[in-house]
Amino acid sequence: AEEEFNIEKGRLVQTQRLKIMEYYEKKEKQIEQQKKIQMSNLMNQARLKVLRARDDLITDLLNEAKQRLSKVVKDTTRYQVLLDGLVLQGLYQLLEPRMIVRCRKQDFPLVKAAVQKAIPMYKIATKRDVDVQIDQEAYLPEEIAGGVEIYNGDRKIKVSNTLESRLDLIAQQVSVGIR
Repeated sequence: AEEEFNIEKGRLVQTQRLKIMEYYEKKEKQIEQQKKIQMSNLMNQARLKVLRARDDLITDLLNEAKQRLSKVVKDTTRYQVLLDGLVLQGLYQLLEPRMIVRCRKQDFPLVKAAVQKAIPMYKIATKRDVDVQIDQEAYLPEEIAGGVEIYNGDRKIKVSNTLESRLDLIAQQVSVGIR
């Protein structure tokens, strides 16, 4: 009887020991999982902090670039080269037989020169004739930094090559590349 009691006692002790070991293994796994979750949350918070900082830097950079746009226009030699490129690019984008260029009133002489340079280059590249008019009735607002808008003959299609629109385009491309 005593031997059976000892066997039974040993069996009960063994099963309880196994239960206790399982309990602590589960607790260890739970603690490990909580550590992983906390670590993941900390990593995500750090990642978000970096993204916010990066976004703030980009915003500051774009604001500074917008402020500098007005300085580009003051250097007429550089601005003329820029307008030459913007006008020619707009003509290539539309590829219409008749186009209308809109600019700021103070940019009219520079844009006129840019159009006169662009027409022969356009004709050589596309092997098409083109009629380009500069809109002298409706100018672009004085508040914008500069650049041009080019419309097709019936003004239904527009290419916006203002300095602000170009900066916005670059900002979109940069922000997509960073994110």
